[in-house]
Amino acid sequence: MNKKYINRLFDLTLDFTLKSKGAVLVEGPKWCGKSTTCKRFAKEVVDLMPLKTREQYIMEAQIAPDFFLNSREKPLLIDEWQHIDFIWDQIKVEVDNAGLFGQFILTGSVTDIDVTDDDYKQRHTGNGRIVRKKMRTMSLYESGESNGAVSISDLKNGIFKVARSTTTLQDYAFCICRGGWPMSINQPEDIALVQAKDYFEVLVTDDIFSLKNIPLIKDEAKARKVLRSYSRNVSIAATTQTLIDDCMVDDSTFDKETFYKYLTALKNLHVVEELAAWNPNVRSKTAIRTKATRHFVDPSIATAVLGLTPISLFKNMDTFGLLFESMVVRDLRVYCDTINAKVYKYRDSKKREADAVIVFEDGTWALIEVKLGGQKDIEAAATKLLEIAKDIDEEKTGNMSFLMVITKDSLAYQRSDGVYVVPLGCLKN
Repeated sequence: MNKKYINRLFDLTLDFTLKSKGAVLVEGPKWCGKSTTCKRFAKEVVDLMPLKTREQYIMEAQIAPDFFLNSREKPLLIDEWQHIDFIWDQIKVEVDNAGLFGQFILTGSVTDIDVTDDDYKQRHTGNGRIVRKKMRTMSLYESGESNGAVSISDLKNGIFKVARSTTTLQDYAFCICRGGWPMSINQPEDIALVQAKDYFEVLVTDDIFSLKNIPLIKDEAKARKVLRSYSRNVSIAATTQTLIDDCMVDDSTFDKETFYKYLTALKNLHVVEELAAWNPNVRSKTAIRTKATRHFVDPSIATAVLGLTPISLFKNMDTFGLLFESMVVRDLRVYCDTINAKVYKYRDSKKREADAVIVFEDGTWALIEVKLGGQKDIEAAATKLLEIAKDIDEEKTGNMSFLMVITKDSLAYQRSDGVYVVPLGCLKN
């Protein structure tokens, strides 16, 4: 029996993109729902996943690429397109020749090429014909744990109403371990929690060693070491050397080159997605730190790697807090994708941090702190956000839109100093 489709915020993004561009490349991690969503917008599908039919499609595309693309109904979805990535230039030609929007949808969970290579950059530039969009795992608003009573877009426009969330701390622990994988949503707890574990096992036994352009000798122990080290540093701006040193414990063969190969593979598989630092103009002489913060595309990957459960998270509240922050970052990225905003991290030489910064399309910005603790922590976070905001030169950077502390509590309200306090279970785009 087919599971009922759960509406995604990405549906709106894909719909608009097909109305405004000739072709779209949808990238994102395996199992995040790319194929299911894109098939809803396609009139015909070329599925390159099954090996039996893949070879036939490859031969057809090589012999007559124009016929391959034009003999099928549009929008045409080419699922796991990287298997025939030589078709890219032909797609650009067909988009130009037809002069129509919404012709092709490409999906891929693998960037099977060195993305820093100049030939790749030149060959895989859409030049306005093919636009890239990233699809992520599901936010709490999409999976139903957030009631969406507080909208980021509304906050930007000065609109806010007091609201309440019924999502509990136990619920958040479960959501972290379950993740935003579509196949885990609305399932019994044991089935829901096994999806991230299965994703991790497939990753370390197969996917990470399948990239043609990143040759790795199959060594599951090394793959697990890299992922374990990364998991221990989620939501932390850990240096690469810190991660390498961790991997080298009991394994002297683990050198820097090996680590970088694994890390590149994880990036190309859309498994890790580091949070870049925001570099605003500041009035003081405070130096801005530009090191990226470590994050998986979904926090459940870390819990699967470390063998954590919803119950065990309560035995290590520091880890719980870091993973809660990572889930917030995931959700903010999903929400901000729909409103053309970007998410960053703020850190300066005074050791002041804002866990997330939203930079809107018009240049305005919002500083956000994430707190799993109580009122004392919320008070400290609000004070810090006000101090950081005071140092940012709005004349050069753009105006502040709002300051917000995201919590696990039930009440969404605005403090007397203007800072919003909002449960993650109330948030949406």
